[in-house]
Amino acid sequence: MSETQTTIQMPDPSRFVVSNSPHTRDNQSINKIMFTVVLAMLPACLVGIWFFGFAALKVLLLCTVSCVVIEEGWNKLMKRTSTWKDGSAILTGILLGMNLNAGVPWWVCVIGGVLAIILGKQLFGGLGYNPFNPALVARVGLLIGFPAIMTTWNTTRGADVIAAATPLGMEPGATSLGNLFSGNVGGCLGETSAIALLVGGAILLLFKLIKWQVPVAFIGSVFVITGGAHLISPETTHSPIFHVLSGGLLLGAFFMATDMVTSPMTKKGALIFGLGCGIMTSAIRLWGSYPEGVSFSILFMNALTPLIDRSTTGKPFGYIAPTKEEKK
Repeated sequence: MSETQTTIQMPDPSRFVVSNSPHTRDNQSINKIMFTVVLAMLPACLVGIWFFGFAALKVLLLCTVSCVVIEEGWNKLMKRTSTWKDGSAILTGILLGMNLNAGVPWWVCVIGGVLAIILGKQLFGGLGYNPFNPALVARVGLLIGFPAIMTTWNTTRGADVIAAATPLGMEPGATSLGNLFSGNVGGCLGETSAIALLVGGAILLLFKLIKWQVPVAFIGSVFVITGGAHLISPETTHSPIFHVLSGGLLLGAFFMATDMVTSPMTKKGALIFGLGCGIMTSAIRLWGSYPEGVSFSILFMNALTPLIDRSTTGKPFGYIAPTKEEKK
């Protein structure tokens, strides 16, 4: 047998294409994954309803129904098959509701559903093709269009609705860590109970639906950066534990930055992604004019996901880099 006959020809690596995940199949279905994430969201949803009352339930229902109806309307308009049963529109609606405060008007929920489903998802081709997290696209769009409504935080006590500052907008020491753990604070529905969000995150990790590298790098980098700032100026900056427990950090780190479609595929890429989110979030919180930066940081890193994947994807098994002579 000649030498040429025994040589193994490897495919040209330049012809490999890194496409949207997922790439492997198992017994997990889209429906099963989506509703497991919804299950993981339930503790935080219930705590939000407990503290904010019927107003919170109304916002969650309006956002969820809006997303489902808008997705089905788009499918009929485009003559596509029905997709609401896969659970993705339901999950998007719940996440959108968790990114709003209990006092928003009903029409804000509907506009948010349009932005999430049409602008954030369907215009890119639907589930699996969207480069950005749809719920965050809606939140940022609403923040730009209706800044006064989106930055007026409400909390409910009984039948009364009163204005309340989000913890990140308060002076250091204005609220206790115990309130942040329990959820007895103002802000968006998903910026309440740290315990409920941690329980939900643990469920996602238990079912292996998210890469642990993203929340660890995200939360860890925020802790380190804000901790350094607190050491330099403890009178004017919150403690690192306060930053971790307050705002939308836990919601974003566990439920939004870990989106399978919009986050990197590799473990190294997930660490880079989470680190980038943490750095941007810390910079906006510490030196920006807006007290929260989670949404902006995740969307920015979503845009970098293809580049991160391309930079961290390993070589094919058995691949040998060509020599300089072979390249010529």
